[in-house]
Amino acid sequence: METILSLKNLDKKFGQVHAVNNLSFDIQKGNVYGILGPNGSGKSTTLGIILNVVNRTSGDFSWFDGTLSTHEALKKVGAIIERPNFYPYMTATQNLQLICKIKGVSYDKIDEKLKIVNLFERKNSKFKTYSLGMKQRLAIASALLNDPEILILDEPTNGLDPQGIHEIRQIIQEIAGNGTTILLASHLLDEVEKVCSHVVVIRNGVKLYSGRVDEMTASNGLFELKVDGDETALNDILANHPAIGSVKKDHDLIIANLKTEISASELNSFLFQKGISVSHLVKRKPSLEQQFLDLTS
Repeated sequence: METILSLKNLDKKFGQVHAVNNLSFDIQKGNVYGILGPNGSGKSTTLGIILNVVNRTSGDFSWFDGTLSTHEALKKVGAIIERPNFYPYMTATQNLQLICKIKGVSYDKIDEKLKIVNLFERKNSKFKTYSLGMKQRLAIASALLNDPEILILDEPTNGLDPQGIHEIRQIIQEIAGNGTTILLASHLLDEVEKVCSHVVVIRNGVKLYSGRVDEMTASNGLFELKVDGDETALNDILANHPAIGSVKKDHDLIIANLKTEISASELNSFLFQKGISVSHLVKRKPSLEQQFLDLTS
């Protein structure tokens, strides 16, 4: 599979602040990647470096298997890394025509891209009449004008209401479905889980995980249990069970994390044989949120 972008030991320091710390990962063609991390974790700085707007301290990155210089490669990239900034008294079409002139792209693409972001019906409306979500969608249209092989988005749903968030996510999924590789930075777990196939988790500029989203959440899972009365006996039995790795209390539930596979019926039978009757027993897969908290704690 073609490697669109490769980062090797990328480092960036702002004085005493180590914003990006020895960061390495690859972006393969045709996938949706999320760079996930808390605010201030180095996501935007990383995007700035690969887009040549922030100078790296050390390390390297290469585009398209190293076959193109960064200058040539960026002609195949669409990116939004800041708030959309268009002329307020110009229409959507006029703003996109201006960008076409700058990028050397035919005006023929404008209507097509406006349809993708569901703004075709408002193409003759002035930018100042647009809602925040519409402004963000117009920015995505502008980034698509050169038919990029990879679209880079920095916090694409930041500040939007639930409807706006839903629209942007649908558009991202549609663009990805047409074969465009996407790299987005986000601090929203829900966004990454719903939109991305792959995730890179970073904290304080350091990579904590890189791989498929479904592999990150793939484990043997956990049990939620509740018992009427004294929990001590249940805790002791669970702690000594060979399939259970750890036991903790979470509000009124006991959480038993599994280290090997066991079904709910098998555990229930085992507990019953030990004289324990549980009032609640549910097996769950850990969420991306739980895995993220475990990684970043």
